[in-house]
Amino acid sequence: MHIILVPGLWLDASSWGEVSPALEAAGHRTHALTMPGVGATGADSSGVGIADWIAATVAELDRLDGPIALVGHSGGGNVVYGAVDARPDRVAHVVFLDTFPPGDGGSISEFPVVDGVVPFPGWDFFDESDVSDLDAQTRAAAADRARSVPARVPTDPIHLTDERRRSVPATIITGTVPAAQIREIIAAAPAWAAELAALEHLEIIELGRPGDPTGHWPQFSRPGAVAEAILQAIG
Repeated sequence: MHIILVPGLWLDASSWGEVSPALEAAGHRTHALTMPGVGATGADSSGVGIADWIAATVAELDRLDGPIALVGHSGGGNVVYGAVDARPDRVAHVVFLDTFPPGDGGSISEFPVVDGVVPFPGWDFFDESDVSDLDAQTRAAAADRARSVPARVPTDPIHLTDERRRSVPATIITGTVPAAQIREIIAAAPAWAAELAALEHLEIIELGRPGDPTGHWPQFSRPGAVAEAILQAIG
């Protein structure tokens, strides 16, 4: 199976570097993407929005033959879900790595804009639970290779049009929210999680265990566990 790997904000294709080998060893072909405008200046990336990131992923889908799985980390979950909406008949499985599918009109989040781009805000910006499993060396290495993203991307609304997206088999690999809590959210079906509740075939894989938590960037802290979970998800 082809596996398209879409990074979250501030990351590029190299962020999957310790995950891909195990997927390849299991017989799959991986395609790690770097999104348009990542690392570019404000002037050069001012026209780039979330639709362009989705279009780049769809272009990769269209380039490949055979069954395809999409994996999106964090904000990349919005990107892969937009691609599923665009090509529901081409995606065999969609995997959300520590993120939920967005609803129509949803966006990633809001971050400070500096000189027309959104730079990596630093680890102190995030909750301790998101970063607690990243040691100092890992944090430094990841921050060194973090790249700015176009200013529009985090706040651009996503537009969904094809309800067949909800029938594509989906897996959430969660590092920060317990699976039981996700099930409670699905049962309550608040408006912000309506798309999550509408998924017809959803599996939840929990990376962390009590006393052994996993944060929001497990591809850095536990790449082997992430690869194993992706393999479990896509069968």
